[in-house]
Amino acid sequence: MVIRTVDLRSDTVTLPTKTMRAAMAGAEVDDDVLGFDPTASCLEAEMAKITGKEAALFVPSGTMGNLISVLVHCDVRGSEAILGDKCHIHLYENGGIATIGGVHPRPVKNNEDGTMDIGLVEAAIRDPQGEQFYPTTRLICLENTHANSGGKCLSVEYTDRVGELAKKYGLKLHIDGARIFNAETALGVPVGRLVRAADSASVCLSKGLGAPVGSVIVGSARFIAKARVLRKTLGGGMRQIGILCAAGLIALQENVGKLEQDHRKAKALAEGIAQIKGLKIDVASVETNIMYFDIEEGSNMTALKLRKKLEEHGILIMFDNSSRVRLVMHHQISEGDVQYTISCLKNAMAGLPEENGI
Repeated sequence: MVIRTVDLRSDTVTLPTKTMRAAMAGAEVDDDVLGFDPTASCLEAEMAKITGKEAALFVPSGTMGNLISVLVHCDVRGSEAILGDKCHIHLYENGGIATIGGVHPRPVKNNEDGTMDIGLVEAAIRDPQGEQFYPTTRLICLENTHANSGGKCLSVEYTDRVGELAKKYGLKLHIDGARIFNAETALGVPVGRLVRAADSASVCLSKGLGAPVGSVIVGSARFIAKARVLRKTLGGGMRQIGILCAAGLIALQENVGKLEQDHRKAKALAEGIAQIKGLKIDVASVETNIMYFDIEEGSNMTALKLRKKLEEHGILIMFDNSSRVRLVMHHQISEGDVQYTISCLKNAMAGLPEENGI
């Protein structure tokens, strides 16, 4: 019998806290499509202040936030956006920038640390004289932290260099900052500084910050005015969204400070995994709350078999391929859960039967 659940599939699985539920129940609301929801306005003002941008807009999801941002910057069909080949916008957002916006993605290889070589980015920028043959480059997209690279943080220095490159060629820079507060925590650099070079950024409330719904996009007042129109076009104009935004405000007030603990527990889990025969992980590469580990050849184990074994004991994981597993920490995973997971992994890899104490 499963006596506990340890959900390490993603930081999107967090449940709203009691404080969030109380704030949602008592939220002051109005019609946000008409522009009068006071709690939504409060959240947007707070996020604009935190990020150092003129304005902000609450959207139902990070995918919609990124899509709106790309479409505002690439407002002519046939535009092109340069982005990483392993970034979320390119891989996990249903190709929306192309199918809905008519924006051509120009992928550049992501390095292991989530960056793209500046030289390769510059080389990918189209020569305007070739517009009869090529899409027109209008945007560069970054992701911080970079999920597919194991939650790696992009430094201020790197982001500033990309921003300078964008300005040199008259391009815009958008940062998918779904986990930007994780980067702030790990680097010790305020979010506002991390996105200073960007013309826009999206910030997710429903990952490590633990709110049940929503993201916020930020940028200039002009950018947000256009974004608001596109939000409505895409079906994201909602009415009394203060109920959702109230949880987002609590997330900013109470859960940002918990991210440091998430990172510490992630490191402890990685250190435990490193001691298990048949598993391989680079502990030093675990910077935030996301990690990947590999199952070594010859261990008579696959990622699918491991997932099934762990599920029998209430531990939920996701795998990248037949030998690579992803784990994500969040504030509702305790230190005891971490030790329990290490024990279950150890026993599973050792092939111990259930009665021997997983």
